[in-house]
Amino acid sequence: MLMKPLRDENGWPFPLVDILQCFKGATAHRINRLLGRSGPLWEEESFDHVLRSDEWLQEKCEYIRQNPVEAGLVNKPEDYRWLWVSKEVRS
Repeated sequence: MLMKPLRDENGWPFPLVDILQCFKGATAHRINRLLGRSGPLWEEESFDHVLRSDEWLQEKCEYIRQNPVEAGLVNKPEDYRWLWVSKEVRS
């Protein structure tokens, strides 16, 4: 997942740890409910990396886009129903 954190009223980006805690909590709850199970779903640790240029952003975006293709799930990224890329990143 690539993301750009929103900023608070003072202009500071919301902390990544808070964003991931909300994301992991909400998605784990929903996935566990759909699968009829409970308990941990996500790893404790997350790998994060600050992208310092548009070139790196495009490179990482393309890497993520190709993951379902590399896994043999689809023939091209656009065929993967769970893939969404912001217009800002595509341009």
